Amino acid sequence: MFAHSKDKFFDGPESTDKLWKSVKEKVEYRAVLTAEKDAKRAKVQELLNLPQNEGSGVDDTVITRDQQLAITGPGGASVGALNTISKKGPQENSIRALLPSKASLIVKPKWHPPWKLYRVISGHTGWVRCVDVEPNNEWFATGGNDRIIKIWDLATGQLKLSLTGHISAVRAVKISHRHPYLFSGGEDKQVKCWDLEYNKVVRHYHGHLSAVQDLALHPMLDLLISTARDSTARVWDIRTKAQVFCLSGHTDTVASVVCQEMNPQVITGSHDSTIRLWDLAAGKSVCTLTNHKKSVRSLVLHPTLAMFASGSTDNIKQWKSVNGTFFQNLSGHNTMINTLAVNEDGVLVSGGDNGTMHFWDWDSGFCFQREHPPPQPGSIDSESGIYALTYDKSGRRLITAEADKSIKMWKEDPDATEETHPIVWRPDVLKKSRF
Repeated sequence: MFAHSKDKFFDGPESTDKLWKSVKEKVEYRAVLTAEKDAKRAKVQELLNLPQNEGSGVDDTVITRDQQLAITGPGGASVGALNTISKKGPQENSIRALLPSKASLIVKPKWHPPWKLYRVISGHTGWVRCVDVEPNNEWFATGGNDRIIKIWDLATGQLKLSLTGHISAVRAVKISHRHPYLFSGGEDKQVKCWDLEYNKVVRHYHGHLSAVQDLALHPMLDLLISTARDSTARVWDIRTKAQVFCLSGHTDTVASVVCQEMNPQVITGSHDSTIRLWDLAAGKSVCTLTNHKKSVRSLVLHPTLAMFASGSTDNIKQWKSVNGTFFQNLSGHNTMINTLAVNEDGVLVSGGDNGTMHFWDWDSGFCFQREHPPPQPGSIDSESGIYALTYDKSGRRLITAEADKSIKMWKEDPDATEETHPIVWRPDVLKKSRF
């Protein structure tokens, strides 16, 4: 604090001197120190803002071996170059420090006409658990907890036929487009093949150790894929009834399966919160998707794009089919998603365990309509879940199978226009999620 003598003053530490110099540089000489950086940024911006045509003089932007941002003109002539490497820190070593950041691209949703309920069909005496439409678009089949498979006329909604044979709830029905067959799976562990020319069972597929949850047919091969609570998916030869593969790897109920011609040919979703992509030729899993944090209960393939969607309690997620790359989240349907369906116009529909339906634009992930139809007379409020839904082959009619023992049919409102039903959308409320 005090000097040792009158003529000799105490010399402060070297760090104090450095601190004083750095403060003086930042306060009094800031403009001088930043002038060079500002000039570099201005030069890059000026060169990049040149019009991109034959006479613009700007043809390409590359990074040279000596770490320069080189802007070249026609024929490879150099228009300008800027050194991008600095020794002061990693932030200045990036081109992003020199170029202005661009705002993320937000897709504006496409307008779709709203959907309205136009028919309610009664006939089942238990929860309706599954539905599928015949390839010629003339009739559809449903199955439910009353252990009966019913076939309905698609145009009139009249009952055409009832098939009995399961001794427990029917959880899945699929109609073949290659043969006059209908396949069904139930909680009695049985997978049955029905010949619709004789209306009787012609084949049984034995092997599952617990209740069957879902079925899928290969579009090109005579193969049937079934999933069950025994944590497996089994691949069957339709003609010989032989089990081709047992796809094991999930650790809980395999709730949903889809099958396509391209690889991966089989995709499964499970209550273990994972989605697996399978190589059908080898019978092995090639990829496991773990983005979901809750059980995956539904999957759907896009009819024209190489993409699929998965439904869970946490989110609806879209993926690219080839390698399982995550695409985007569809958030807002805050319930257990039991079923999904999508048509060629890009209208994705999700059905929830609380009886709600959300209609989404596939490309933007925007929810343009929400519906909650009331349960039918004779049912209680808790019996309002939607267990299955599907479009007809035209994509203009939607069929839902519900817990109030009814089947509901929906169609687009023909009187709706963009003026009467505008899109209520703001880009600032859409945020891209990482997971």
